Formats: sequence, C-alpha cells, structure tokens
Amino acid sequence: MTLSQDLLEKYLTRPFKYFERVESSNDEALAWLEAGAPEGAAVIANEQTRGRGRRGRYWHTPPNVALALSLILKPESALLPRLNMVAALGVYDLARETGCEAVGIKWPNDVQVNGLKVSGVLPEAIWEAGELRGAVLGIGVNVRLDFSGTELQDSAISLEDVVQKRLDRAVLIATLLRRIDHWYCRITAPTLFSTWKSRLNTLGQTVTVDGVKGVALDANAEGALLIRDDKGHIHQTDVGDLIVQSANESR
Repeated sequence: MTLSQDLLEKYLTRPFKYFERVESSNDEALAWLEAGAPEGAAVIANEQTRGRGRRGRYWHTPPNVALALSLILKPESALLPRLNMVAALGVYDLARETGCEAVGIKWPNDVQVNGLKVSGVLPEAIWEAGELRGAVLGIGVNVRLDFSGTELQDSAISLEDVVQKRLDRAVLIATLLRRIDHWYCRITAPTLFSTWKSRLNTLGQTVTVDGVKGVALDANAEGALLIRDDKGHIHQTDVGDLIVQSANESR
C-alpha cells in the first residue's frame, strides 16, 4: 500500500507532517521545532532528495522504498547523548518485530542486520541563548532498497531482503515511533543504557575511529566508546566514523 497522509492518519495519533517529496525531513522538523512544534511531533517523507548524515554527507532516499522520518523531542540538555541510544533501540526493536534475528547496533547508532547496515540516525539540536530549545531525531530505515550492483551491496541491506515478505511502511512507521516512545520514556533509567550496551556488536572488536585504532573495550552511560590502543592507552571518543577491522587487518 502506498504511503499517504490518509493512510498514516489511520495509524498515528501524534501531530505529524507528511511530504511526498522533501529535501530533508530533518530540515523540515527543525523549522517546525523553531515554530513551536509539540514534543513527539514527526515529519515523514516518502522521498528525500537531500537527506543529511554525519559530517555533512548527503544522500537520496528514492520514493516507496524506505522510512525517512524526523521526530521532535525536548529532553534535558544533559540527556542529548542518549538520543542515539533511544533511536538505535527503537530501530533494533522494529527489525526484530519484522522477523529479523541477527540484529545488532554498531556504535553509536547504526542498526545492522546480518552484519549489514539497515538504518542510520542523525540527531540535531537547536540552542537559544545557551538553552536547549529541542532536538530532532532523524531516522532512515531501508525497507526495500535494492543495493545489488552498487557500491553499498557489501555493507547495506533492506528489511524485506531478510524477512522475504512485503512490509507495510505505514505499519513500520507506527511500530518504530511506538518503540522510540517506549525508550524515550526511559531516557533517565539505567535500563536504557544497559540494553543499548548489551546490543552493541562493536565491543571486543578491533576498530578505528577518526585515526584511533584499538580494541573497543567498553561504552559509558553517556554513549562514549572506550578504545585501548596497542600501547595500552585508553581513548574515549564521543562521536566519529567507526571502522571494524577484519581479522587479517587486526594482525
């Protein structure tokens, strides 16, 4: 069934804006946040022509093949780092509910199925005079994107590739938002961190993050990754592009 405003209204009770085509759902959500959007409001797009990722990267989300949404939240400023956990756990739960089994979180917030990326997350915040106005949690999930023959065929996957059945994107959106609500209500609770950490597939691996190479030892309650290099020094990184080294590269 094709995604539409009317269809989404059957599943969602929260305020939301639906766009058939938009440059960036995060940009629309940030503008709505500045205009006074309530917490929990969402921007949902069928197609995203200039989606934004970490470090200013851009990508195109074709129509009818993925989830592209941005959720407006208003946490305390000290809890901003935990939004990565909230989003990752929401997508993790979504993947499990669709029938995926080998699901894990690559630090800090990339959800993987069968070791391949199925989702990406981009949190962004608005500050005013040193005070947090609110944050936007941008989430993209591959539903039926075909990566065969592309440069991403060895690193990305879609949910339908795994479960081998057609999935209703409106139902997926409602499920994802429900699971994010579940974890956001627990943003100050120890269970949020402990569950996120238990689902990380990064710990124990040899990794490189922004030039620091070593074993991913642990993660702390703020979501930072602790890496021990080959000299035994411990490095803490709060954000960055993580590369997992292969067995041959680790020798």
